[in-house]
Amino acid sequence: MSQDPALRALIDRIIPPDDLPGGWDAGAGDFLRNQLDAETLSNGLARLDAAATEQYGAEFAELDPTRQDSLITDALRTNPSEFLDRVIALAIQGFYGDPANGGNRDSVSWRMIGYRDRQPDTVLPAPRPGPATITADRIADRYDAVVVGAGAGGGVVACVLAEAGWRVLVVERGSWLPVEQPSDHLRNQRSLFGYETPAGPPLNGNPRVLDRSDGPPITIGPGDGRWNNNAMTLGGGTRVYGAQAWRFAPEDFRMASIYGVPEGSSLADWPITYADLEPYYDRAEWEFGVSGSVGGNAAEGPRRRGYPMPPVRQSAATAMLAGGAKELGWTTGPVPLLINSQTHDGRAGCAGCGTCVGFVCPVDAKNGSHNTVIPRALATGNCDLLLESQVTRVSTDSDGNVIGVRLAGGREITARHVVLTAGAIETARLLLASRSSREPDGLGNTHDQVGRNLQGHVYSGAIGTFEQVVQECLGPGPTISTNDFRHHNGDLVGGGMLANDFVPTPLNTYGLLNGLGLLSRWGAESKRGMRELYSRSAVIMGPIQEVSNPQSRVRIADDVTDAAGMPVARLSGGILAEDRRAARFLADRAVEWLTASGARTVTMLRQPSDRANDGPSGGQHQAGTCRMGTEAGHSVTDPYGRVWGHDNLHLADASLHVTNGGVNPVLTVLANAYRVGDAIVRDG
Repeated sequence: MSQDPALRALIDRIIPPDDLPGGWDAGAGDFLRNQLDAETLSNGLARLDAAATEQYGAEFAELDPTRQDSLITDALRTNPSEFLDRVIALAIQGFYGDPANGGNRDSVSWRMIGYRDRQPDTVLPAPRPGPATITADRIADRYDAVVVGAGAGGGVVACVLAEAGWRVLVVERGSWLPVEQPSDHLRNQRSLFGYETPAGPPLNGNPRVLDRSDGPPITIGPGDGRWNNNAMTLGGGTRVYGAQAWRFAPEDFRMASIYGVPEGSSLADWPITYADLEPYYDRAEWEFGVSGSVGGNAAEGPRRRGYPMPPVRQSAATAMLAGGAKELGWTTGPVPLLINSQTHDGRAGCAGCGTCVGFVCPVDAKNGSHNTVIPRALATGNCDLLLESQVTRVSTDSDGNVIGVRLAGGREITARHVVLTAGAIETARLLLASRSSREPDGLGNTHDQVGRNLQGHVYSGAIGTFEQVVQECLGPGPTISTNDFRHHNGDLVGGGMLANDFVPTPLNTYGLLNGLGLLSRWGAESKRGMRELYSRSAVIMGPIQEVSNPQSRVRIADDVTDAAGMPVARLSGGILAEDRRAARFLADRAVEWLTASGARTVTMLRQPSDRANDGPSGGQHQAGTCRMGTEAGHSVTDPYGRVWGHDNLHLADASLHVTNGGVNPVLTVLANAYRVGDAIVRDG
């Protein structure tokens, strides 16, 4: 390509050369040219040259670095430039992203900050074939059960039913991701840089509508954080999750009884107790495979046995944080993970790579439905798996009885039972879109409960910088936690868990540090800051137990449809004041922990907005839109996930959660899905 002097000069001021190459020699210019169309680039550089000539009498490339920096600074401050903003963002993405994207030649930035995505001795397994699937033209017209969604809950229910001898069809919108899927740092599920992610959903054809407090509704796509991410692939979120495998505490099931109901909230007790779910927690831990150890969890309820595998390896930060917690008088313990710490179930133990959360595990050590229960279901010969197909409606007959599902394109599949496990937003959306003359407001929505109480997890915490290296990129990362603040925190409703975070990608670290004002956006100071701070920073964070809000909800937007012609989800509401209090409380504890552990500086992570309707919190661990209960007026299902008024329609995902705990909820999803599946088999 031509060596455009203005572009080269601009890239090398955004990421200047020093003892290591700058952005241009690292390939950031090539990356930028691949992302910006030629006309936009040419016009933007021409305007930059014109501004340089007007102010200094020479084109941009001819100026000395001080004047170039001054020109960029002035342009960004006094005349906001969409072009310069975009160029800076793309140059940073290219430079700190993975080398395969072309802007980090020879891993120059990774070597500079000490990041590595693989341990030197990692041996990647040979490619494995994907699961046996069926094509749409070969599926039967009738099944004992259709399971919609092949994530955590769907995989479990499909396995339970198939092993009981039922003929089961699993329908999944996404595709199979091979283990050898490249670790693309721009397109991983934990980052939102506007690119399409391998775990989906596609950027085009999957809009949602967001109601706002400060203007009319807007239509947004999956690249927008307010869309509230779903992983749509075989295995769902278990394909790319961080795999923290916490049990809910006994108190989590009776929040209203313990704390009362805060103003504006719909806080309620679960219709089941910890004791009801404990056998299924044990089953999930042992059938999926959890690495952990008993002890050190002040909030844990009784358990019948320990974990099938010991905890994963410790990191450089573990002993330091343990010492700080001891000084504070806090209890700590390892983080339980649905990750093999050793060879288990015929698959390798964790290889310690630096691309865990948001990525497919390169050695298949992460335990999800895709490599545990779904293969077991298929092995029975009773289960058909249909990928890349969308259910657009739960079908009913003229009397309103559930008789099956409709696929995109119009194919009708009949079934004795239908089980929805598409995630809290999509499950609610499907019920609302399956309206009929008998239920004009949506299936199971006679009492206007479907879609209400959408909750996720507001994350709170702090980042500390240390004199010594505390981030050696030995994954997965979380090795020490405290559960001392899950409950009984004065007048606070609930609380949350705190732990050290996963190995961060360079790009995500740049975004965090820059967003907190700890790192310059561009220039020599930015590059120096990344070199100094990446390996010497540690993040302590965790989720708060959100207080359910009936106005945080999912509706459907009839005037906006997806690629299948189905009305899309319309999201509204937000978190309550009690959640902001809890977030600040947990952040204060993180600051204390890092300070006691010897951090030289500690900065609190950004706290949630004070606006009451800033969008619902469903981006992390969405739950609660179809809560279970003991009577239809205040819930969508009975205690076994059966939709009120429909004996053969069941839910088995986190939409059932009455509250969502102060920890990652996936183990509760798995355990409750086993319980729901057993009930379906028992009741026939």
